[in-house]
Amino acid sequence: MNHQPKTFGESEEQEMRNFLLALVLIAIPVAVFAAGYVWLTPAATTEKVAAAGPSLGDMTPFSTIVSDVQNIATSGDLAAAGKRITDLETAWDKAQSTLQPVNPNEWGYVDGAIDGALKALRAGTPDAATVAAKLANLKTALADPSQGAAAPSAAVQMVSGVATTDANGHPLPCEAMLKTFRDTLAKATLSDANLATAKTLEAKGTERCNADDDKRAGDFFAQGIALMSK
Repeated sequence: MNHQPKTFGESEEQEMRNFLLALVLIAIPVAVFAAGYVWLTPAATTEKVAAAGPSLGDMTPFSTIVSDVQNIATSGDLAAAGKRITDLETAWDKAQSTLQPVNPNEWGYVDGAIDGALKALRAGTPDAATVAAKLANLKTALADPSQGAAAPSAAVQMVSGVATTDANGHPLPCEAMLKTFRDTLAKATLSDANLATAKTLEAKGTERCNADDDKRAGDFFAQGIALMSK
């Protein structure tokens, strides 16, 4: 039997063209979406990481001191632990000008944990359980300072129109507040009465700062700064 090649009529050719066109119209959006997904996803991820801010870096030197303090406290000698943690306080304060600008939120988170440990060890009668809990919290903060960036955001607290906390509600370091106070005082022109008030606020703030009470110290310094800025 002689088989002739099958040919298409005009209607069948038109149907075939329509079918191929449909395939093209479907394929193009899919390809564009796939390419867009590949290129846009890394960019979005990078933006998210950048928004969190840079890390404070290696916290090992500070964490090593905390481990020493924990070991001493566990032995029962809380007085010696209190002396050893002074080394951490000194090292942390010395590094403040370098670390705080890198990531204020992370720095504030760790600084708050350090303040908690200092207060526990310097209490009139330190409680062993409280000391252990505060030191453990500090060790966790140093292990991952980024937790500070993940903390619930709080409005900056103001006293007399002067900020006393960072964006996460952590009290600003009293040393920094004192510096601002003194810089403001150096440029201010005050009456004798206002100067006396400013000096009183400075003394009260410095007293609370020496007691590691950043919040109360900041309140006093803020009042003084506001007074001198009028």
